[in-house]
Amino acid sequence: MNPLIIKPEELLQTARNFEMLYDLTAIDETTREHTTDFTMVYHFLSLKNAEFTCVKVPIENDRQEVPSLSSIFKNANWYEREVYDLFGLKFSGHPDLRRILMPESWVGHPLRKTHPARATEMGPYQLPDAKQDYEQGMLRYKPKESGGDYLYLNLGPQHPGTHGVLRLILKMDGEIIEEIIPDIGYHHRGAEKMGERQTWHTYIPYTDRIDYLSGVMNNLAYLLSVEQLAAIEVPARAQVIRVMLCELFRIASHLVWYGTFVQDIGAMSPVFYMFTDREHVLKIVEGITGGRMHPSWFRIGGVAHDLPEGWQQGVQNFLDYFPKRLAEYDSLVMQNMILKARTVGVGAYNTKEAIEWGVTGPGLRATGLDWDLRKAKPYSGYENFEFDIPVAQKGDCYDRAFVRIEEMRQSLRIIEQCLKNMPAGDYKSDHPLTTPPNKDRTLVHIETLINHFLNTTWGPVMPAGESFHAIEAAKGTNAYYLVSDGGTHSYRTRIRTPSFPHMQMLPLLARGSTISDLMAILGSIDFVLADLDR
Repeated sequence: MNPLIIKPEELLQTARNFEMLYDLTAIDETTREHTTDFTMVYHFLSLKNAEFTCVKVPIENDRQEVPSLSSIFKNANWYEREVYDLFGLKFSGHPDLRRILMPESWVGHPLRKTHPARATEMGPYQLPDAKQDYEQGMLRYKPKESGGDYLYLNLGPQHPGTHGVLRLILKMDGEIIEEIIPDIGYHHRGAEKMGERQTWHTYIPYTDRIDYLSGVMNNLAYLLSVEQLAAIEVPARAQVIRVMLCELFRIASHLVWYGTFVQDIGAMSPVFYMFTDREHVLKIVEGITGGRMHPSWFRIGGVAHDLPEGWQQGVQNFLDYFPKRLAEYDSLVMQNMILKARTVGVGAYNTKEAIEWGVTGPGLRATGLDWDLRKAKPYSGYENFEFDIPVAQKGDCYDRAFVRIEEMRQSLRIIEQCLKNMPAGDYKSDHPLTTPPNKDRTLVHIETLINHFLNTTWGPVMPAGESFHAIEAAKGTNAYYLVSDGGTHSYRTRIRTPSFPHMQMLPLLARGSTISDLMAILGSIDFVLADLDR
């Protein structure tokens, strides 16, 4: 990477040259040789050229403020709040700078190097009555303005329509939603902090749990960034295996979305049918990897082991079975007059608004823009596959559903090409950072034995530098930004997930709607709380 390094006072003018704010984070530089205490890191995306640009702003200390980009990019609001919450850095001109993932009562900033990485490094947790009363009081919503005949409702954090521990505070004017205040962070597990304590290899299973419905897709985004950092070439066979597993998980994820989306609107039977179909996918995954939802099967430089004997039959059976099921669901669900009444024209936005809020994936393509990272900036050999990019035009709940359903058909096309054109060769790179030396050499050469021992016990030592790689995941684009100081684990692990900017757009989509509309809008976003909070 060749980042553009600018001063804080140059940030606003520089940011105006870019189309989309893709991600925003910071690095605590205090435990390595650096001229400043912190670095702000911005990733901008040009959709036209499919190019990511990294802009860095050095920050002398936590007293220096950075100009807020919220006046230029709508999605900067939450990203800047996250940096404030986890690093303690401030943004001048931000409309509502307060914690977003941690409780207001939390002491410290978790992504600073001085903050413990494990609960065992902190004192025993105690909850006396006074503290419990205080915490309960902090959770009580206090409206900013008084007056008006409004009703405030809590939706969640235990509600089936929120698909997890998400709290939405609804300001109601009669039956109409006047405003939504999302309260996130209930599912925050410190996944980025864990990246600083795990070795490059042992962090792989942690990535599975980000978007826990997309399985190995999480591995791929992380590993492509690691492999780019160390200039590791992945064999052709390993690339095709990866693509096949990713597309299987795209279908599995979309099936969960499909069933729960329709259930949110009121239909009961489809969720059982679609989870049954997902079971067919998971059985193929289990037969190949030995795992199901979280196989953690991809490895630095390839995959854990070669495809088992007879893998083709299970894949072929699914290719024969699933298209007929999708056709049935078209008539059962998508042509259902009640579903259309509940989704057509509901929660709509256009392409310009999608870009302003950092929307990617099916949510962007539903507005008429045929932009897919697998086509625009191919990775892992996607340029060798024939498939179309499904698009719709209205950007409403129905069109977002339509795009995902068509994506499953395109995934079937890709999987079929993997089945018919699986190349021979190695399933993993022979790079010394990915694969132990041959046993016959370790018994003769002491240096080879040492290399084997260190890579196995401490993990590989990655070159110093930084790397960024994005993929087209099931819910939108997912990316990892990694910083290495030449050690056995990451100095900074940043996970850019699609659910974070998508959920930020919810107040805009639901304003003026009813609660029943809100259920359809939430389902159409297709978010996962672990993907949102990390």
